Amino acid sequence: QVQLVESGGGLVQAGGSLRLSCAASGTIFMIKHIGWYRQYPGKQRDLVAGIATGSGTNYADSVKGRFTISRDNVKNTVDLQMNSLKPEDTAVYYCGADWFDGYNDLDAWGKGTLVTVSS
Repeated sequence: QVQLVESGGGLVQAGGSLRLSCAASGTIFMIKHIGWYRQYPGKQRDLVAGIATGSGTNYADSVKGRFTISRDNVKNTVDLQMNSLKPEDTAVYYCGADWFDGYNDLDAWGKGTLVTVSS
């Protein structure tokens, strides 16, 4: 099993910065991809930024140049540094991971953290 716990959400003014952190535990060596997703009310959850094990990072076009994802393999954390925040970045942000248990591809999710950007 993989467990994910997010922290760092909150209220910030437009143009400001926030840093989200995701702590991973469990069979983390089986993680193939881990990243941050966001969900607007009534919409599907979309990838914001991700890291594939043994590969590079990927970002949604809307956050390129403003958000940076990083992974600390010692602390088992994945952080999302969000700069130049815009009101349209307001959403619930989830940490999500794709992992393999030896038999099946599975996914794991944190409970989410709310980011609110005021104009």
